[in-house]
Amino acid sequence: RVELVESGGGSVQSGGSLRLSCSASEYLFNHRCMGWIRQDPGQEVEGEVVASIDTDGSTIYADSVKGRFTVARDSANNTINLYMNRLKPEDTAMYYCAADSQCGLLLKSKGGPFNDWGQGTQVTVSS
Repeated sequence: RVELVESGGGSVQSGGSLRLSCSASEYLFNHRCMGWIRQDPGQEVEGEVVASIDTDGSTIYADSVKGRFTVARDSANNTINLYMNRLKPEDTAMYYCAADSQCGLLLKSKGGPFNDWGQGTQVTVSS
């Protein structure tokens, strides 16, 4: 059963903006930390958690996106949104919505019993 569905990726020029949305099941939305992880196949690292938001609304951002990205919960629609502003070419990646029992486990526990990922959406930023 698909419980996380991303939308909103695309191509944009440097300095532009995009909004990514992740529609979640009611259970995941209300009981799990949710966040956005990006992976670039051209990089050696396995991925980066760019932003996470817990059920109490507390947020954590990667240093690389602080001040440019904002994550928010839409409780009426069981959706989390990632507002990406002042995009840079280095933001180009596949972005995945993920959920886990703890925000710190979103990437570390990939494949674990409380870990869920969506299918991903591509973001491409051209210079």
